[in-house]
Amino acid sequence: MNRYRIELKWAVIFTLMMLGWLFLERLAGLHDVYLAYHPTYTNLVAIPAAIVYVLALRDKREHYYGGEMSYRQGFTAGVVMTVMVAVLSPLAQLITHTIVTPDYFTNVIRYSVEQGYLTQAEAEANFNLSSYVFQAFIGSLVLGLLTAAIVAFFVRRRGT
Repeated sequence: MNRYRIELKWAVIFTLMMLGWLFLERLAGLHDVYLAYHPTYTNLVAIPAAIVYVLALRDKREHYYGGEMSYRQGFTAGVVMTVMVAVLSPLAQLITHTIVTPDYFTNVIRYSVEQGYLTQAEAEANFNLSSYVFQAFIGSLVLGLLTAAIVAFFVRRRGT
């Protein structure tokens, strides 16, 4: 496990960053009053997410690989971190929807039905904890692997 200590540390940091982001969304009213703007502004989380991946791979390069890291080593570290983030994502969703923003599902179901986007049954099927746990797990894997592939390219460093 010592081999993956850095990835675990950054997976926890990433998860805490996501929880913080969701808390800020709630404070900004994106989970209730300004729910219509949520789909747009929630995507801005990609910026701090990418920054966390950059910092994680730089940490791995400097403190595990001695300042030199190939693309393959960086991508592998990113994959390991991504899997850890995905494993933590169900817990993060549980915390989000029970502590951070417990009324989110009620609000988004009501909004979707009132706007005519979905029927009540469709909204309830889409907006629930099990659906969000599944989406978060798959989404973190897909987007994490993509981010790891890109960041590893820029963080790699060959010896001189």
